[in-house]
Amino acid sequence: MSWEGKTAPDFTLQDQESKEHTLSDYQGQKVLLYFYPRDATPGCTTEAQQFRDRLDELKSYGVQVLGVSRDTVKSHEKFALKESLNFPILADPEEVVVNQYEVLKQKNMYGK
Repeated sequence: MSWEGKTAPDFTLQDQESKEHTLSDYQGQKVLLYFYPRDATPGCTTEAQQFRDRLDELKSYGVQVLGVSRDTVKSHEKFALKESLNFPILADPEEVVVNQYEVLKQKNMYGK
């Protein structure tokens, strides 16, 4: 689903430091909201590292990065510490936001 031209659903989630983030608090700012399946997996780690490494560049364009996964705050705390993440990663263990944004899809492997 494309969200272009649509209002993003509002939400409040905790980050790796248990700080609450509400999307509407960023109104008027550019937000790069990305979803990923699980902390500390190879692809997700690489993606988070790339955002970490380019955060200054993104901020120079006025962009705030927010990552979201279904992992817990505790899992995010460990992941952020290990990877020196310098942006909020938000915990959605109840799958409220991932469902709002329709990012959960049926797993498809080898056409099955």
